Amino acid sequence: MLPPLPTSTSVSAEARLTYVLHHFRQAYAEVPEVSIGYAGQQPQVEIVDGAGSFFTGQEPYPPTPNQRQWQGRQLPVFFDPHPEKPLLELLPNNRAYIHADLIAAAFYLLSGWQEYFSNERDQHGRFPYAASVQQRYGFVAVPVVNYYFDVLKTAIEHVTSHLVHPRRWANDAPFATFVTHDIDELRSAWKAPAKAALRSGNLLKFSQHIWQHFTQPDAWDNLELVQQTVAGYGAKSTFFFLPEHQKAANGTPNADYNIRQEWPKLTAAVGDSEIGLHASLGTARHGGQLKQEEHWLQHLRDGVKAYGIRFHYLQWEPRITPTLLDVLLYEYDSTLGFAEHFGFRNSYCLPFHPFDFTQGRVCDFLEIPLNVMDATLHHPNYLQLASNEILPALRPMFQEIERFGGVCTLLWHNDHFDPANETTGPRQFAELMQYLRSRNTAFVNGTDVCRRVNERMSE
Repeated sequence: MLPPLPTSTSVSAEARLTYVLHHFRQAYAEVPEVSIGYAGQQPQVEIVDGAGSFFTGQEPYPPTPNQRQWQGRQLPVFFDPHPEKPLLELLPNNRAYIHADLIAAAFYLLSGWQEYFSNERDQHGRFPYAASVQQRYGFVAVPVVNYYFDVLKTAIEHVTSHLVHPRRWANDAPFATFVTHDIDELRSAWKAPAKAALRSGNLLKFSQHIWQHFTQPDAWDNLELVQQTVAGYGAKSTFFFLPEHQKAANGTPNADYNIRQEWPKLTAAVGDSEIGLHASLGTARHGGQLKQEEHWLQHLRDGVKAYGIRFHYLQWEPRITPTLLDVLLYEYDSTLGFAEHFGFRNSYCLPFHPFDFTQGRVCDFLEIPLNVMDATLHHPNYLQLASNEILPALRPMFQEIERFGGVCTLLWHNDHFDPANETTGPRQFAELMQYLRSRNTAFVNGTDVCRRVNERMSE
């Protein structure tokens, strides 16, 4: 059963404007002081009020967006009452007029309004890609909110005669890459080939796999290899460890290892890499269970809290999870991506603070969105890309992230570093890393991202 919606969830135009401009000013360096708003405020950059009463109700989907051209890109523009007029009109006397309600449109996408108010959930309790406006209108790999911000930036440049640029990363890098690994399985590389041999009646081969399992290290017990491989690109790894090794009530597996028994070996393997919590199935809805797992990991780390988190199976309940993360004082989460497709779940390529609909305010924790997961690329339930199709499919998304100075969050599980994986394995990971490095990305971990965002907020 889904948690019930609050009886009142109206979000005022002022709250929407504050939330959106908070993120706009984080996205750009040295934004001049300019008044931005709706007609009653007589701002320098005036935006049409096109949302009507939409944000006073609980309908998950707004009217169909219009398709607009901006900087050579066709964009879906929600809350656009005057499609016959130019999207941006530059006026004399240091004024500009935006003929679509880009504040409402940006708020709708960035806040996750659609999944908060939708009752659609899949078998894992997740808001499904198939129910999203990104799938419905075909823009999952386009950071639409960043393009809305680009319209606003152009208006500000006209009003102030001052060029505004996306913020840069360490060493003046144009964008950042956050390489992460969810550690679900360390002991199970032998299972699939052993089962295949048994099904085919090859008992000799089956016996060999069983013998290897009991006498040789598992191919997925490879965290030192993972850490060294990533470091070889001048990058950093963030490992999310899963404390629960019991299956969920519905039989879905959590970890295949016992973290409390193996912790010294695991920490030795990952060295000084950043460690986060990979919260088990069900914790996205249950604060007590989540707090218990946090305490387990904190105890194992000699009292050091894991400030970053990603939920197993990318579980996320928008009506509960953000509140849990704020209460437990997590610094960042990196769960929000669609398992079914690479891209931008909130149509934004930068870290952002989710919106707390119960309190009508910005959440304290930072969301570092997940852009691409290895399993998404070839899993039979997902995209089923051939190995030589992966980089060409992802390159346009990478280019969008670079254009807006964003963060590319990559999830490559440790089992996908197994050389036996020829579809989303070491070779495909190498191709992605070589491309990203060739674009002069800044390789970061979650702590680096949070520190950078906090610096921007204090400026």
